[in-house]
Amino acid sequence: MRPFHHSRGEDAHRHHFGRRGFGRHGHGFEAERGEGGRSGRRRVFDAGELRLVLLKLIADQPRHGYELIRAIEELTGGSYVPSPGMVYPTLTMLDEMGHVAEVKSEGARKAFAVTAEGTAHLAERQAEVEALFARLAELATVSERTDAMPVRRAMGNLRAVLIHRLGRAGVQSATVHEAVAIIDEAAQRIERL
Repeated sequence: MRPFHHSRGEDAHRHHFGRRGFGRHGHGFEAERGEGGRSGRRRVFDAGELRLVLLKLIADQPRHGYELIRAIEELTGGSYVPSPGMVYPTLTMLDEMGHVAEVKSEGARKAFAVTAEGTAHLAERQAEVEALFARLAELATVSERTDAMPVRRAMGNLRAVLIHRLGRAGVQSATVHEAVAIIDEAAQRIERL
């Protein structure tokens, strides 16, 4: 897997979304705005963690790749949508490890069910699995708080005002600096709440 990158408020919010990941110590749980989905695709897991999450979801009920992607999206409140390029190779690896096996399903999609070896592996790693799902729930909670309608409206309003006021021809650099100072002050006041 490629190294993870992070771009969302990494200086102002290092305690939540630090350069190394989500959480106080940043253990492989990254969030990144960008490539797709409502809030952008975010690489959240390292390879071993993704295997455990997919294995647990398959243990809960047989699923195919698309269902796994949607299940993770639901668990994170829509803030993380793993790419097929991450999910399908991981499913192949789980199959090769003997932790899942293909089962008959409707349509052309391959569905997978957990094997006895997969169930035993989950039991051995139960604490880690629980921690991973707790982190997903925390990401959903953060998303719910920060993506609420009033916050989106306020951010949209700020963006529109900035574009309107600073996008005019002949805007003085002093005006730009003053606008930046106002935004910085607002950010500091919110951080102190």
